[in-house]
Amino acid sequence: MDVYDITIIGGGPTGLFGSFYAGLRGLKTKVIDVLPELGGQLTALYPEKYVYDVAGHPKILAKDLAKNLGTQAQLFKAAMVLGEKVLSMERQDDNWKVVTDGPGEHYSKAVLLALGAGACVPKKLDIEYDHSLEGQSIFYAVKNKERFRGQNVLIVGGGDSAVDWANEFSHMAKNVTLIHRRDGFRAVPTSVEEMARNKVDVKTFYELKQVIGNGNVEGVTIFDNRSGKEETLEVDSILINIGFVINLDFLKSWGLKMEANSIAVNEKMETNLPGVYAAGDIASHPAKLKLIATGAAEAATAVNFAVTYINQSAKAFPGHSSNLNLSL
Repeated sequence: MDVYDITIIGGGPTGLFGSFYAGLRGLKTKVIDVLPELGGQLTALYPEKYVYDVAGHPKILAKDLAKNLGTQAQLFKAAMVLGEKVLSMERQDDNWKVVTDGPGEHYSKAVLLALGAGACVPKKLDIEYDHSLEGQSIFYAVKNKERFRGQNVLIVGGGDSAVDWANEFSHMAKNVTLIHRRDGFRAVPTSVEEMARNKVDVKTFYELKQVIGNGNVEGVTIFDNRSGKEETLEVDSILINIGFVINLDFLKSWGLKMEANSIAVNEKMETNLPGVYAAGDIASHPAKLKLIATGAAEAATAVNFAVTYINQSAKAFPGHSSNLNLSL
């Protein structure tokens, strides 16, 4: 039985930085992720989107950030298990057994849960439409922004992704219209202010009623949810950014204490289960900020205290990496 010091469940930015830091602390590390490639939402949902809130990067494409994190994570040659979904965790003697839908079982002294938002899928349109158009002219994520160049684009949503793509497409699309069902935006205020300066036709209190077209999107019917007034727009592509459906019931079955849709942790990022830690968007504590930057800090905190769990004579703070004798 091959027992690892720490198994990290989740190959997004928090899990990848946790893998690097675990290697820095000399831990034998394994990363398990359900996706076929590393990066989590950075690569799966918005690889072409710029990320602005990572230290040292004024702005960086999500796919490039994921690539850099993957390179950093592999500096200590962690074991990577991709394309396997974790089904359960159970205590076995002093270790944790992690069971996946893959061929093997995984044993570890400690576990770090870096699951991002959890098992989530984009919310779909709540209207009748031809589902064969998805991936052709109706999109829930942008994998290739050049696909939208020179087009009439409709964006539905009021969060960061919707507003960020409206700003991005305003410089490359023929026309950009953003509709949002209310006048309050969940996006960062500076992004909303930028959208007001850009060539984006913003229609608040509007919702999508009908997709027009046969084989391709040719237009849409939208309506004002206050008056019912309808309007027809010429549209080539539709981008839907209205959030995600999250299912975290499987975490409850593992015996984890939950707070709303997150795992409850203390200041050491410890869960209620011995040797099990959580970091990033999946973790909940009173001072929580859901940012990539804070996810990295939480991963480092979790790993350092996992070291003291594995070896009680070890120190939580190892000193600064610049003082360590590393051969990278």
